[in-house]
Amino acid sequence: QVQLVESGGGLVQAGGSLRLSCTASARTFSDYAMGWFRQAPGKERELVAAVTWSDGLKYYADSVKGRFTISRDNSKNTVYLQLNSLKPEDTAVYYCAARFRTNVIITLRYDFWGQGTQVTVSP
Repeated sequence: QVQLVESGGGLVQAGGSLRLSCTASARTFSDYAMGWFRQAPGKERELVAAVTWSDGLKYYADSVKGRFTISRDNSKNTVYLQLNSLKPEDTAVYYCAARFRTNVIITLRYDFWGQGTQVTVSP
């Protein structure tokens, strides 16, 4: 079992930045592909960004390309999501998730999920 704990959410004005962190309890964090998802009220959960476990390839949703950056620090068991140029439509609960030893990262079928952190962007 892997526990994931997100932090770094908050209230920010449009155009501002936040950095989300997700720390995992896994003994071998490097064995997990990591993803960041978000879910806004009344909308389905969507994949925002993800990084593979073996070669560090990254995926970004079109809506965040050029504004968000995913990175991982395996020595700290942590994955980050840097959010820049935030827009009101980025308002959502952001979740990190882990998927064991797979490079299939564009999926909702992750093995473990965090509890989420709220990001609110005011106009």
